Amino acid sequence: MPELPEVETVRRGLLPKMQGRRLARVVARRPDLRFPLPYDFGQRLTGASVKDIRRRAKYLLFDLDTGETLMAHLGMSGSFRMADAPFPPEKHDHVIFTLDDGAEVHFNDPRRFGFMDLFSGDDGAHAVLKDLGPEPLGGDFDGPTLAMALKGRKTPIKAALLDQRVVAGLGNIYVSESLFRAGISPRRGAHTVQGGRAEKLAAAVKDVLRAAIKSGGSSLRDHIRPDGELGYFQHSFDVYGRAGEKCRDCDCGGAIQQIVQAGRSTFFCPHRQR
Repeated sequence: MPELPEVETVRRGLLPKMQGRRLARVVARRPDLRFPLPYDFGQRLTGASVKDIRRRAKYLLFDLDTGETLMAHLGMSGSFRMADAPFPPEKHDHVIFTLDDGAEVHFNDPRRFGFMDLFSGDDGAHAVLKDLGPEPLGGDFDGPTLAMALKGRKTPIKAALLDQRVVAGLGNIYVSESLFRAGISPRRGAHTVQGGRAEKLAAAVKDVLRAAIKSGGSSLRDHIRPDGELGYFQHSFDVYGRAGEKCRDCDCGGAIQQIVQAGRSTFFCPHRQR
C-alpha cells in the first residue's frame, strides 16, 4: 500500500495540473470503490474549483471553492493519470475529472481498495482523520512529542510506529528503514524509546521520508506517479526486502534478518539495532 512519500509524490504531481482549475465535468464510471461513492458524487463536483491539494497522513485532500473537501485514498493499487487533452479511459479508470482547460485526470484502481469521499468542515469533521497523530514532517513532530506518545506503551516499537494515532502516515517500509537509521531494534518495547533514543528516531523518520519523497517514492507493485514515471527509493533501501544480504552500515559481518510482527514482515540488522 502506498505510504506517505508515495502519496506526497502524487500530490505534488497533481497540484500544478489541478490547483486553480474548475472541474468542468466529473464522471464516476461505477457507483463504488472500496466503499460506495457519495450520493450525486459527479454532480456535486462538477463546476467546483480546486483551491488546493493537501495531504494528511496517507490521504489526499482536494479543497474546493464550494466549501467541501474531496478525500481520496489510493488503497493498494490506486493511481492518477493525467494529460493535457482527453484520452481513452482504461478498464479500471473509475473516476474521470475533466478540467476547464481541457485536461483530464483519471483515477485508476484495479483492486478497488481505494476510496473517495466528500465532507464539509475542517479535517477533524471526518471520522478517518479526527484521531490521526502529528504529521512526521511537520513542526509539531519531534523527539519529545514522540517520547510522550510512546510513554507507557508495552508493544514493540515497530507496532507503535504503525499506529496512526502515534504518528500519521507511516507504513511498514518506512518504519523498518527509520528504525535501522536510528539503530533501534524493532523488538524493543515502545515505552523504552525515550530521551535521546526518541530524538534519534524522530530525526531518522524525517530523513527517510524526505529522501523517499526526493526519489519519487518506491515503485513497489502498483505505485506510479501521475506523470507515469516510477519512484526509485526502493534502490536505496537499507533493510526492507534485503533479508540475507550484508548490512551496508556496519562491519558486523552479519546479514539483514526478516521476522514477522503482527502479520507484517520486519527487516533489521540485529547487530546495529539494539
